[in-house]
Parts: sequence; C-alpha cells; structure tokens
Amino acid sequence: MSEENLASITRLIDEVEKVILGKRQVIQLTVTALLAGGHVLFEDVPGVGKTMLVKALSEAIHGRFSRIQFTPDLLPSDILGVSILNRQTNAFEFRKGPVFTDFLLADEINRTTPRTQAALLEAMSENSVTVDGQTFHLAEHFFVLATQNPIEYEGTYPLPEAQLDRFLFKLAIGYPSEEDELRLMTGKRSTPNIVSQVMNENEIIRLKEQVDRVYIDDIVAKYALALVQKSRTHPEIELGISPRGSMALIRGAKAFAMTEGRMFVTPKDFQILLPAVFSHRLQLKYGRVVNKRGDEILNEILESVPVPVRR
Repeated sequence: MSEENLASITRLIDEVEKVILGKRQVIQLTVTALLAGGHVLFEDVPGVGKTMLVKALSEAIHGRFSRIQFTPDLLPSDILGVSILNRQTNAFEFRKGPVFTDFLLADEINRTTPRTQAALLEAMSENSVTVDGQTFHLAEHFFVLATQNPIEYEGTYPLPEAQLDRFLFKLAIGYPSEEDELRLMTGKRSTPNIVSQVMNENEIIRLKEQVDRVYIDDIVAKYALALVQKSRTHPEIELGISPRGSMALIRGAKAFAMTEGRMFVTPKDFQILLPAVFSHRLQLKYGRVVNKRGDEILNEILESVPVPVRR
C-alpha cells in the first residue's frame, strides 16, 4: 500500500477524532465501512456522539449531509421524494428527498413503520431509488449511518432480517472514558473542535477501487468461511450468517486492512470485525433458555475455529 493512501486514511480518522474523543477504533471501523461501500447501524444510548460522528465525517470529506428523524408518521415519500404537478407545463416533476445526498443519518430508524423502513432497502443495496416507474441514481459513495436506541422498546418497529443484512457493520460508540468525559465537560481539548476538509470525493472513489486489489490468501479465506459455517451449526443459533454476510466479512476485512496500512488480509482482521459483521445477522434460539449473551456466543465461534498458521 502506498504511503500516500495510508496518510489520507490516517488524516481522515485523525480529523474525526477531534470531535469523537477516545473512540478511534469505532471511527476506524466507520471509515472501513465507507471504503467497503457498506452502511453502518449504531445501536447505542442517546447522547454519545453518533450524529457528531457522521457530521464530522461528511465535513472532513466535504460531502453533502442529510438527516432524517424517523417517526411513526414518516412516509416513504418523505425519504425518497415526491412527484408534483407543475401547472405551467402541466407535467409532473420529481422533487428529490433527503436520500439524495452523500452522507445520510437515519436517526432512530426503528421508530417508523416497516413500510417506510423498506423505502431505504433499494437505496442501500442498489444505490438507486425508483419512484413512479423512474429510476434515479444516488451518489457514488452514498453512505447510510442509522441509529436505534436499545433501551426504548415502546413504540418501535424492529428492523426485519432483510434490512439488517443491508448494514455492513453494527457498532456502538459507548460512553467515553472518565478522562475523555472530563475533557468534554470542561472544554479542555488538546485539539480544536473544528473539522477541516482532508479528503475529497475523487480520493474516496480512488481508495474504494484499491479495496478490490487487497490480497487475501486462500487459507485465510477458508478461515473466514469456517467462522461463517460455525455460525450456522452452533446449537444456540437459529439463523446463521447468510452468503451476503460472508461477502460482507471479506469486503470489510479488505477495507480494514487498508486502514491498517496493508494490502493483504490477516486472520486477526476477521477476529476484530466478527462482532461488527455477525452481531446483527444472527438469530438466537429463543424457544429455549439461553444463558449466554450474544457476545459470549461470538467468542465461542472464534475460539472453536483454529487460526491458520503457514508452515
């Protein structure tokens, strides 16, 4: 990997870290999803910086930013746009909705109805939307960061498996450390709370093209496949990782390797990414008593698959 590419990625992560203190790995994984052409679902408590993160990322790349606050009365047309009759031309004109942007923050996505949630499906998977029989293409690096609150279940509509599978990663920022929170409270930062542009659209496109060139050895790929297959045979898992999920694991590992300054994938990359890729795609067997939490089951999967060693 060229020093120029690594320097660009590092500058981007450093710039976002000016705003989100002490969460470098979360920022790195968010940038990984961007480079891999995927989307991120944040399940976290309110007020930990989810909105600030995506705003800072859009400012650092100088991309367009839109935010949609999902509510029970939100309609698909509020996301995609609507055709309006122009009385002067006596023809319908399409007015684009907030989905036509570079960075889309879908705030509290599980607050709206399944019909409106599904409006994002085509946009996230096909990078286009269809309205009144017409297809409109979105930005080349269209990036969705959706949030949902795990502690407020009343009045929510859980995302269906098909839509959860559209998210490359599921992440959580979590509370800051005591030292970082004190710095936030007192305003004593070592760096200014101003995000500058450090990358442009062309550089993002160029880095995305480099992801395809990251090398993955057959032995390492078989290790990833063994992790996926273990999720399908685990006695406490009802629904394992789909082929789309296995491809997401490979794609994410390639992009993550680039953020580490490598053009090859290692088994450790899969170990780091496994919780982010697997956690929202697995369904546990709730029909019987399960005494283990999801993260413990993920650790069992990791521990049960031998790490390949080249001799």
